[in-house]
Parts: sequence; C-alpha cells; structure tokens
Amino acid sequence: MHSSAWRKTVISALAVMTLFGGAASAFADGKGKGHDKDNKGHNGHSHEKKPSDRKTSNEIVIRLQFKDEQEMKWALVPIMRLASKGVFTGYEDGTFKPHQTVSRIEALTAAVRMMGLREQAESEEEMRTELHFKDANKIVKQYPWAVGYVAVAVENGLFSETEDKVHPDKPADRLWATMLLVKALGLEDEAQAKHNASLPFRDAKDIPAGAVGYVAVAIEKGLITGYQDGTFKPNRPVTRAELAALLDRTDSQIPDERTVSGVVKAATNGAIVVTKSDNTDVVLPVAANAFIFRGGAKVDASALRAGDKVFVLTYNGEAVFIEVTQPASQSNAFTDAGILNSVTLNAEGRLSTISLTKNTDSGTLAVIYNVAKDVQIVGDASQLTAGRYVEVSGTDSTVTKITIKA
Repeated sequence: MHSSAWRKTVISALAVMTLFGGAASAFADGKGKGHDKDNKGHNGHSHEKKPSDRKTSNEIVIRLQFKDEQEMKWALVPIMRLASKGVFTGYEDGTFKPHQTVSRIEALTAAVRMMGLREQAESEEEMRTELHFKDANKIVKQYPWAVGYVAVAVENGLFSETEDKVHPDKPADRLWATMLLVKALGLEDEAQAKHNASLPFRDAKDIPAGAVGYVAVAIEKGLITGYQDGTFKPNRPVTRAELAALLDRTDSQIPDERTVSGVVKAATNGAIVVTKSDNTDVVLPVAANAFIFRGGAKVDASALRAGDKVFVLTYNGEAVFIEVTQPASQSNAFTDAGILNSVTLNAEGRLSTISLTKNTDSGTLAVIYNVAKDVQIVGDASQLTAGRYVEVSGTDSTVTKITIKA
C-alpha cells in the first residue's frame, strides 16, 4: 500500500481541482478487466464481451448500450455518461437494473473508479493487500475482485478511523453514500468545519452529529438535494440510478482532458467537427455505437446538426458520449477549409461528397461533407484535385459552395 503522504497529496490535488475545475471528468483509467460486481455472473469472473462493449487502449470494457434503457428514464443521461467512462459496466445479461439497490461494496467500487484509481485498485500489488477489517475474510472469499478496491479506498480516506468492518453486503443508504462522495472529493476538512451547520431538512434530527458537516458540504457543492416533502431520508437505500446521479454530480466537479465542449461546426459521415471556446476546431470520429442524447431523447449520429452545443466524452480519440446541451436552429451556415483528399460522384456524375484533410488539436484527420446538387464551384473546376487547398461552405453539413484556392 502507498504511504499516507502519497494519499494526502492525491486528496489535496482532488480538492484543488474541485475548487477550481468546472468541466466533467472521466474516471476510469487503467487496465481493469471488469472485476466488479456490475458485470459478474454467479462465479464473479465473467470476461465475456458483448457486441455493444468497447475496449480502450487501457483494456477497460466500455458498455454503451443496455437492454433496459427504457427503465432508466430520468437517470438515462447520468448513467450513460458514467458508463462511457467505465465507472459502470452493467450486468452479464446486458442490463443495468436501475431500480436495484446498491450494496456498499458496489458503491465503493464505483467511487474508486470515479476517482480515476481503477488501474491501481486492480493492480497485483493492491490485490495482495492484507485487509485489517473484522470482515476481511468475507471480502477475500466472496468478493476477491474487490480486495484492491477496498485497499485503495482505505488509502484515500474513504473509511473513517473508527470503521472496523466493510459491511460489503449492507445496502448503501443516502447518508453513507453522501459521506463517501464528500470523502472522495477530499473535502473532509470542510466537512469537519461545518459540523455545527443548520440543515434545511425536516428530518435533520435523524442525521448523526458527526455527519452533519458532510451533508452540509454535499448541499453546498450541489451533490445532493432533498425530497419534495422537505426530508432527506438519510437511511433510505440508494438505487443504482440514484447512485449514478450522485456520482455524476460529484464527477462533474473535476476537469478531464477527455472531454470536449463546444459548438458543432459540421456533422458528417462518421465524424463531427467541434469548435471549442478558444475558436479552435477538433475533428472527432463518432464511435459506431456512441450514446447520443439530443432534444430529450436518445438519437443516432444523423440527428446532430451544425450549431448544436455539445458536451462530448472520448475514448481513444473517438466520441463515445455526445450530449447536445443546446440544440441548433433548423438551418445553420458553416465554412471550413483544408486539403482536398478525395471526391465521390453520384450516378449522374455530379459531386456527391468531398473529403478534406485537416490539422486539428487531435492530429491530422479527414472530414467528409455531403455536396448539394447545385453546388457552386469558384475557380477552375479542373483544379479540384487531391492535394489542392479548398474552402467549403454551406448549411446543415451540406456543401453548397466550393472555393478552389491558388
């Protein structure tokens, strides 16, 4: 196990990122093989990959589709956002089971993954850790895959000094889950400073004195809210959908290099061009089974429009999760430029598509546009050849004008 000094460094770094970061993060680094209760069979060791699974270069199984998506309703987006980061992988039968209650060992596993510590938790070093809990033997026998996760949770302060049992089978209630996430963000000091805070819940008296500060911090950070009747219900078991919502709110407070936010400049065959806030463009290939959410519904890539404001999560340079945060108006003009790679013709011999090679933040990539039947070509059409620098413009990702540059 790593030293306490190392743990304090990590926690301090998380706290700094929480205070100063605004974008969502992708917590699922590492070479995990799916050793979590989410994707277990009865023997707890399933490596079967489904057609909807993806593997990153770090060997993390990413499941972008679940058979019971219709049951997720309000939690669909946070569930899929976390699934695209490998925090959740679902069950062996391809379901997510959003209404099923979460055990403490499942919640701990998800929290450690959210913290970006999956690779460490599943390393041989951590898996060999001798746990000093009274129910350590139960964990080793019934949840051998979780030994490393418990060890990493201890190292990163997710257990209090007085806890002598993990209680892996015990349902994770709202209070326990709230405290877990505040600890995951490294905000224990803030929580300690708020132990005398006044909580806005009718059942605040049911929250132990030592937990008041954690709940106060969670409210302040927007991690939790009460129920419509003004209660918090601290002892109510958390469902998988509710845990996903809690984790998603926590996760959104830490920046991540694998997220891209901006405006869609063009949505083409298999890729989108996104203009970021610094006015630079990035070309992102869209994964064949990417989860795309637009206009309150799950859609396919063809529904994306130039002008859509988007939040994108990527793996290995591909967009695997795209949320349209503000849809574009029905018609949107665009202009783009690059080196002509190739063109295709339709049955009538007219231009059908045009492919440009662009230098972007993510490297040199090709982007393909559809071409309108009445496209205007400015310049010598005979010069429309590979290697020529051209500018294209149009609306809704369809080119209506091609300018051949000298």
